Amino acid sequence: MAEDGSAQSAATWPLVKFSFQVKWDDAEFIFQEVSGLSSETQVIEYRGGSSPVYSTVKMPGIQKFSNVTLKKGMFKGDKNLWDKYNLIKMNTYKRSSIVISLLDESQGVAMSWKLTNAFPVKITVTDMKSDGNEIAVESLELAHEGLKIV
Repeated sequence: MAEDGSAQSAATWPLVKFSFQVKWDDAEFIFQEVSGLSSETQVIEYRGGSSPVYSTVKMPGIQKFSNVTLKKGMFKGDKNLWDKYNLIKMNTYKRSSIVISLLDESQGVAMSWKLTNAFPVKITVTDMKSDGNEIAVESLELAHEGLKIV
């Protein structure tokens, strides 16, 4: 008997990626795009001098987290990202926990990722072209010390 999909539950369908929210210090920010949610574990190779095997043993090492980039449209008078960025002084910035949530079709939180000790490291203003018709987009890049699912 062929599967027609009538017996599938709501959990069978994958989540869409266009519905998400970003919470930074208990304030919700609206972004067009979030990218860079990734973690990588470095590999340590080791071989003892008395090992009879002529190859190395591989072990997990230090984790690395890539920077997260947040992009949003620019609005007249909206300088929230600049305000966050301008709080940086020489090695003195109140680091934040930032929660990025993927939402389901009812706008409920389906999955969330938490950035630990995040702080802005780069802000980019839109490029300007006299013959363009795109919206102005600014981006903020965040460094952080940990990424976990909450």
